[in-house]
Amino acid sequence: MKKEETIDQLIQCGVLAVLRAPNKESALLMANAILPSGVKGLEITYTIPKASEVIQALREDKRFASCLIGAGTVLDKETAKDAILHGAMFIVSPSFDNGVANIAKQENIPYFAGCLTPTEIVMALRGGADLIKIFPGDVVGPHYLKDIHGPLPEAKLLPSGGVSIENAGEWIKNGAVMVSAGGSLTAPAKDGNYPEITKRAKQFLEEVQKARALLK
Repeated sequence: MKKEETIDQLIQCGVLAVLRAPNKESALLMANAILPSGVKGLEITYTIPKASEVIQALREDKRFASCLIGAGTVLDKETAKDAILHGAMFIVSPSFDNGVANIAKQENIPYFAGCLTPTEIVMALRGGADLIKIFPGDVVGPHYLKDIHGPLPEAKLLPSGGVSIENAGEWIKNGAVMVSAGGSLTAPAKDGNYPEITKRAKQFLEEVQKARALLK
């Protein structure tokens, strides 16, 4: 799949599920819970032990063939190489890194760089980031995206951190191309309540779709 197609499909879905888990098994259970919801984007963070094995297992599972499996919390080019080697279709970082950006460019896969200030955003865009992950989003709030789009209308913004079912629509209305759902989506896994994750993933999608309909 071409880089542009990956980005388009992720944006079209509107929700990127961020998986953080104490082990490989829990991460796979989360992914299986999200699968029936319609959320196509799965970010497997490298805070998960054996994260590369999770990525590879999902890429090899035919049930996830229509999903977009990426790597998150990628801090250096070595991790980026490892993620791509195991099948990552996109790379996400909490900050911008030139080495990671160069690897993603060489492999022609999307790179989403974490930024907060206008200076960071401009540097990331010039460095080759395809999407700007506004992180931590709860520090600035949804209206911040409008402020950024004033001088930087070309920036594709993805809020992460503090995004919930309750405010997902507000992020979209204020200019987010999609939202990143982490703890507010997967928290029920701590109690083994995976059906609740499925329910929440569907609710995230519904809120994004409602907000987009209002913008038309």
